[in-house]
Amino acid sequence: MRALGLMSGTSMDGVDAAVLETDGETVTSFGPSAFRPYEPQDRALLREALGRWPGEPGLDAVEAAVREAHAAAIAGFDGLELIGFHGQTLAHDPKGRGTHQIGRGDRLAAEAGVPVVWDFRAADVASGGEGAPLVPFFHFALARTIGATAPVAFLNIGGVANVTWVDPRACAPEAPGALVAFDTGPGNALLDDFLSERLGAAFDADGATSGAGRACGEVLGRLADHPYIRRPPPKSLDRQDFHGFLDAVRGLSTEDGAATLAALTVACVIEGARHFPEPPARWLVCGGGRRNRTLMAMLGARSNAPVEAVEAAGLDGDMLEAQAFAFLAVRVLRGLPTSASATTGARLPVSGGRISRP
Repeated sequence: MRALGLMSGTSMDGVDAAVLETDGETVTSFGPSAFRPYEPQDRALLREALGRWPGEPGLDAVEAAVREAHAAAIAGFDGLELIGFHGQTLAHDPKGRGTHQIGRGDRLAAEAGVPVVWDFRAADVASGGEGAPLVPFFHFALARTIGATAPVAFLNIGGVANVTWVDPRACAPEAPGALVAFDTGPGNALLDDFLSERLGAAFDADGATSGAGRACGEVLGRLADHPYIRRPPPKSLDRQDFHGFLDAVRGLSTEDGAATLAALTVACVIEGARHFPEPPARWLVCGGGRRNRTLMAMLGARSNAPVEAVEAAGLDGDMLEAQAFAFLAVRVLRGLPTSASATTGARLPVSGGRISRP
């Protein structure tokens, strides 16, 4: 099928849209892609809505803004047979209130005139899972696509960082031993928020600010006491779960604070790697963090395997998650699982998502 995946992540910068030709098991070809940024007023609206749940007042305007941005992204594509619509995550508490991705896929289907698969995470949470991460089943297909013959780790550094350890020798992504996946800790979110506060900058371009500083060992030492680090996977995070570390770096210079937050992201990744069944032969990094030279250098210095941007394997690090939701949409349409115990902790493999037709 020719499917379009739509993704707006925890960085809240805009909508990634990417076409994939797939049967939900293998990738036939990668199609065109586009990015539609959120307008400044939309980003402000989303930030104000973080932590809010369905039914709370004032969310209609947020839903409309999210849906309109996604509809604008869809407008540049034709010949679509299916759309995978993730929506915008506002709150994530899988062991409590659940997970909230705002955006009505039924309305989007009516506007686009194409079937839409949406609400990908709720069924997994209802089955005892974390509802995240969901991209690992696509990572399994990608490992096969690039011809991997030994375990590989896909590391996504977005607002939150998550990792998938893939054994491409397994028969299917839901098979025992095929995947281990979880959120490792903060990705770019804390660093972005810190530099926005200090410099009015949206992010640490090229890692220049963090690269000019020195990480504070005292602050990093507090990481060992964070309850999330002690939890074994599967596990997942809300964007704000590590927010206390922002208070911890406010007494540092801008450069040292940025270096400390970058080192925090890397320390969480390396700590998480202890849960892999065996060391990966290769780390492939996607998301905005792969462009942060300081982050990539820190990762390389602490890993015994090559650490590369996914472009080194012929993949698109900007669009990989959008492509994933095109892939997952086709799986939902075919009734194939999109998550399993090893990726989210669900009791059984789950095919999660609602299908809305025009």
